[in-house]
Amino acid sequence: MPRRDAPQPTRRRWARPVSDTLRTRVAIVGAGITGLSIAWHLLERGAGRVTVYERTGVGAGASGVQPGGVRQQWSTAVNCLLARDSLAFYREASGRLQARVDLRFRACGYLFLAHSATELERLARAVDLQRGLGVPSRVLAPADAAGLVPGLNADAIAGASWCAEDGYFDRPQSVVEAFAEAVLRGGTEIRAAEVVALDAVHGGWTLRLAGGEEARAEQVVVAAGYDSPPLLATAGFELPIEREARYMFYGDPIAERLLDPLVVSQEKHFAAKQLADGRVLASDLSAAGDPETERAAWREHVRACVAELLPRLEFVSLPLLVEGVYDVTPDHQAIVGPVPERPGLWIAAGFSGHGFMVAPAVGRSIAAQLCGDPPEAHLAELAADRFARGELVPESGVV
Repeated sequence: MPRRDAPQPTRRRWARPVSDTLRTRVAIVGAGITGLSIAWHLLERGAGRVTVYERTGVGAGASGVQPGGVRQQWSTAVNCLLARDSLAFYREASGRLQARVDLRFRACGYLFLAHSATELERLARAVDLQRGLGVPSRVLAPADAAGLVPGLNADAIAGASWCAEDGYFDRPQSVVEAFAEAVLRGGTEIRAAEVVALDAVHGGWTLRLAGGEEARAEQVVVAAGYDSPPLLATAGFELPIEREARYMFYGDPIAERLLDPLVVSQEKHFAAKQLADGRVLASDLSAAGDPETERAAWREHVRACVAELLPRLEFVSLPLLVEGVYDVTPDHQAIVGPVPERPGLWIAAGFSGHGFMVAPAVGRSIAAQLCGDPPEAHLAELAADRFARGELVPESGVV
């Protein structure tokens, strides 16, 4: 299995065990970035007693191992709007969350490469959409892209799309922890308990916990990533969310800055960036299978892309392989909003790898609706029943 030297989920001191029947206004299942953002925004609105239930630990799922990217370049309006809203929050995250450490969002820019006329046309259509929504992205000629990324082989590309405002958090787990600390300071409880079933009762829901205990809540939000479908199935609702492993190679820290923007080639299934501590992160975006037997092939694919596109990285070692996970839907779009025909039950899951990027906006929107505000129009595309209706909204910008 891959080594687990990357930042790991926080399990210390956050949670306390459930020892009695708890009554709360809102129960949130899952203490990842999405669940914690919902809790924080409810706290900001003074929504009453909120309890977060977490089976394993803060950031133990998809939030625990991920690269911390935040970008606005998407192919659907809903993701562009959620990303814009979230980026505004993240720029002020240290102050708004009263974080103990500087969360350090770095606007290094994202560069999406095109190697064919067809891919360049797709990127151009996405840029037209993005610019219409206020995202300052643009299409670049090969020479202009190479001017932004020293060492990029302009002869290997047909063009690119670029947004200078996009960037990343060098230590994304610190953002998850800052949300957890903020909700705890405000009086929200994070309880160490596994919710195994949900039962509708008069005036709300009963949460059945492992070990036989129960808790009550007026409203329940399931934000448990790829573990959401089995829980919602106990309430009689099926969700098409699947677990998908993803892999990243990390290099050792180096002093020289070799790559400032984050570079992505969807056609070649390749992405790379250099973190603030000097470590280079690179990925074979098509990696699948057993890492024990496939890692050499994945590393070779990364090496071939580096040699062709970013030869100045050719001698950077990539000794560490880290496994993360996506919670994936058929259209690679999240499921956000009320569960149909189950009053007081909500879902926020299936983010297909971009939950961190949009968590502040999702948290604000869900909290607003829980407090009685009308839903924002663009969130209708993420409705839980769109699969049954056959009204999927495919997102082609997932990497």
